[in-house]
Amino acid sequence: MNTPFARLPRPLRWGARVLTAVLVLALVAAAALTWTVRRSFPQVDGELRLPGLSAAVTVVRDRYGIPQIYADDPKDLFTAQGYVHAQDRFWEMDFRRKTTAGRLSELFGASTLEVDKVVRTLGWRRTAERELALLDAPTREAFTAYAAGVNAWMAAHQGFAERSLEYAVLKLTNGSYSPEPWTPADSLAWLKAMAWDLRSNLDAELERALDSSVLPPDRVRQLFPGYPFDRHRPIVTAGAVRDGAFDPAAPAARTTVNAVTEPITESADRSAGEPAVRTDARTAADAATAGALAGAARTLAALPSPLGTDGSDRAGIGSNSWVVAGAHTDTGKPLLANDPHLGPRIPSIWYQAGLHCRARSAACPYDVVGYTFSGLPGVVIGHNDRVAWGFTNLGPDVADLYVERTRGDAYEVEGRWVPMETRTEQIKVAGRAPEPLVVRATAHGPIVSGVLGSARDALPGAAAHAGETAGTPANGRAPAGGHDVEIALRWTALDPGRTANALLLLDTASNFGEFRTAASSFEAPAQNMIYADIDGNIGYQAPGRIPVRAKGDGTWPSKGWTGDEEWSGFIPFDELPKAYNPPEGFIATANNAAAGPGYSRFLTADWAYGYRSQRIADRLQRAIGAGKITAATMADIQMDSLNTIASTLVPYLVKAGAGVAEARLLSGWDFSQGRDSAPAAYFNAVWRHLLHRTFDDELPEAGRAGGGDRWYEVVRALLPRPADPWWDDARTKGKVETRDETLAAAMADASEELRDRLGDAPEDWRWGDLHTLALTNETFGTSGIGPIEWLFNRGPLRLGGGQDAVDATGWDAVAGYEVDWVPSMRMVVDLADLDRSRWVNLTGASGHAFHPNYADQADLWGDGRTTPMRQTERAVRADAADTLRLVP
Repeated sequence: MNTPFARLPRPLRWGARVLTAVLVLALVAAAALTWTVRRSFPQVDGELRLPGLSAAVTVVRDRYGIPQIYADDPKDLFTAQGYVHAQDRFWEMDFRRKTTAGRLSELFGASTLEVDKVVRTLGWRRTAERELALLDAPTREAFTAYAAGVNAWMAAHQGFAERSLEYAVLKLTNGSYSPEPWTPADSLAWLKAMAWDLRSNLDAELERALDSSVLPPDRVRQLFPGYPFDRHRPIVTAGAVRDGAFDPAAPAARTTVNAVTEPITESADRSAGEPAVRTDARTAADAATAGALAGAARTLAALPSPLGTDGSDRAGIGSNSWVVAGAHTDTGKPLLANDPHLGPRIPSIWYQAGLHCRARSAACPYDVVGYTFSGLPGVVIGHNDRVAWGFTNLGPDVADLYVERTRGDAYEVEGRWVPMETRTEQIKVAGRAPEPLVVRATAHGPIVSGVLGSARDALPGAAAHAGETAGTPANGRAPAGGHDVEIALRWTALDPGRTANALLLLDTASNFGEFRTAASSFEAPAQNMIYADIDGNIGYQAPGRIPVRAKGDGTWPSKGWTGDEEWSGFIPFDELPKAYNPPEGFIATANNAAAGPGYSRFLTADWAYGYRSQRIADRLQRAIGAGKITAATMADIQMDSLNTIASTLVPYLVKAGAGVAEARLLSGWDFSQGRDSAPAAYFNAVWRHLLHRTFDDELPEAGRAGGGDRWYEVVRALLPRPADPWWDDARTKGKVETRDETLAAAMADASEELRDRLGDAPEDWRWGDLHTLALTNETFGTSGIGPIEWLFNRGPLRLGGGQDAVDATGWDAVAGYEVDWVPSMRMVVDLADLDRSRWVNLTGASGHAFHPNYADQADLWGDGRTTPMRQTERAVRADAADTLRLVP
């Protein structure tokens, strides 16, 4: 037969045939991959049957795939929301519920077993199941309807490839896995995950104890400075608790709040013969503390991070929000901005959506647009037709570590030995037999020594801080007549709560009173809640279940056996800070102190230090002085990249670095951190090396300075003290370094690093070439298998901003310049015309790799651009790209 290759020499003919075969196989593989990828894409137009509906529901999507759902009653509305969430994000939902239930090993085998042990010990899912009974009737019905919608989608999509590309990949290693039906408890458990990632100061509590194992108390205090009220305003600038309620109009009386306590170095009630713990020398127990607490800190960083913090410095996990009264805006109505700071990943943490009753009534009150979480009914942040709201992390101290004296499964309570609560969990593990886990708990909470850190190795160090010197026998049991020492966790989110009720109450609030009613149920995680309405009012409310301590302030681990350091109750909601139409005409929150030093209730000693919030307030005050604030002004402030420590540090650098050629980059720099800025690249490199040189020689590895505004305050206080011991490098024997020597050395280190990385022309250095964001899939994005990572990951993006800029693209000075937390979304709500509101998500609506909406907002987000956030049906339909009818 005459083929195209017949005239070629025989060796070339064979080569051509082989090449043709390879090309055909490649085309077949590409076609199979394309078919597999596209098979799970959802139907977004036409008509689909959704069993359980009482009437047709319409889903209108814009070009970004953002759905607006229209129904006649709440049951149909939330059934449809569950279905639509599952269409776009079911793998993410399934992964989230496995995380929160401690069941990841059913998916991924033994590699996630330690994570499951931690979550099972904490009992997120068990708490969620107990919360079902606390749901009010409308919330319970919403969660039930939502689960029905998810299950209807599951019933119609049985195959691996029909559900998501991730399931097709999982089938290669775990073909027997099949997801079970969705339940309301699956949704509720996600609130536990939110609370864990926003759990306030537990990491700082560990870090203080870790630092104190190698440093004297006065030097530890330098690393945890007090809030700078003289320079950075709190959220609520006036008011005090009066007659059992917070009165914003009351003068702020100068009262004393709980002082930050010292670590306990000598037990007042230690048993006879037990030596006191010395503070003037490092004892064997202190050495154990360093290693043990380092292990605990590493384990905390490696815990599941449902909001995407990925082990990053949680001090940066916060948010910005602010609201401006109509007296200062160009429309005469309020403007509200919000951008929560969470870990970056793809698909993005948030899912944008609208939920609308076609005819508003008491029976069907929803007309709300905003950001949702897949797996959870309702809108979390956004606005309805009258009210807008936003969140930042309040960060109260709601978690304490208790050192417990134990004997086997008993623990001491005021001289008595009482039995612990125990249970055995069976953790299913793909590819092997189930793993049993015995969980033990005292009245304070679960014993976490075995999962938070190096188990028994952690105990001597923890004991030292509680005035204990008990060792750990080789058999893990206390000697006859003695006791062992273990650690329990007391955390408000492990108590069943009513936060789920709050979310749906927010969605239907029509005034500040109803907003506060919703806030009163928002127990964990406690958030700063800002408010605006179409009548022109603005407000703020701090909610949360915040403990009152009989003694101490939870800054250090507490002695569990004495009964002296118990929680005696919770701060009444009416005594929590609030504001309503304050005289300055705006409210700014960025994880700064909620109230001034005159506030008589203790919330925490570990606020963010107010650099972002003060920059926002300064920008707003300047804009108000210059005229009226517009929505464009609000968006511009969201992208403000000013480095808020630079103006303090640069003069010292210029003086000390006279011999460093690159110092000229800092002269005349306006301290902004655009992605194409050479001065920003150099300054941030200097900052990183300055932290290394100043602190790494004395701090334990797990307590190294990662940056952020706490370290701004630490360095700021050191700069006027050129001979402070922190400037000296303890590793250089026979030499004592001063401030200027350390500054000059850090500048030289930075110059060397950037010349190696970015070239020998400093004027060509670019911050965005260092400060990059990789959009990484949270499950298969770090598989280590290049082709699989290629399927799911996107980026990198070159970014501006920085650790504590308003444009808070965080990075960890220990790890490098790469971005590890971000404004996870941005929103500006215009209360004069809700259809003029703007928003953007980090990546996109779809969770399906290669779908057009998988990452279509990423470049917009990176450039600081936004898209229309429509409210009215007229505007929604004008933007419609697809319309789907869901019918009974």
